[in-house]
Amino acid sequence: MRTVIQRALGARVYIDGGLYSEIPRGLLILAGVSKNDEPDDIKYMARKCAGLRIFEDAQGKMNLSVSDVGGELLIVSNFTLYGDCSHGRRPNFTAAENTPRAEELFEAFIMECRELGLTVKTGSFGADMKVELTNDGPVTIIMDTEEMRKNDGKKE
Repeated sequence: MRTVIQRALGARVYIDGGLYSEIPRGLLILAGVSKNDEPDDIKYMARKCAGLRIFEDAQGKMNLSVSDVGGELLIVSNFTLYGDCSHGRRPNFTAAENTPRAEELFEAFIMECRELGLTVKTGSFGADMKVELTNDGPVTIIMDTEEMRKNDGKKE
């Protein structure tokens, strides 16, 4: 699973010109599922996102998680995170998982985040969405379970 996490002062998703969901302060998470992902990758990523300490404490240090600051998550599916642009100018998306398995694992990610006690709002899987964000910082973190496995050799 690959995620792009953005610390937000607010974020919104619009579908068909109307507001679909929104959060106040929290994290906008764009999430893509790869063909190599398994359920334990989804659990691992949910724990990493929930515990990511990228909010400032009283001393101005990034030391607090989204739950520490009472923030919410806005999770939006995004298969284009697996776009491979290494050949030519048109991205290749063959590493992205196909529907319905991608949707199943994406929904499992949402449920894992909720089970960790977070308030979660979402976009609509597979929909044409317009995403609006006020990035705080800006703070943007990219995480990939495959890369994290290479670096630490194990999952939490």
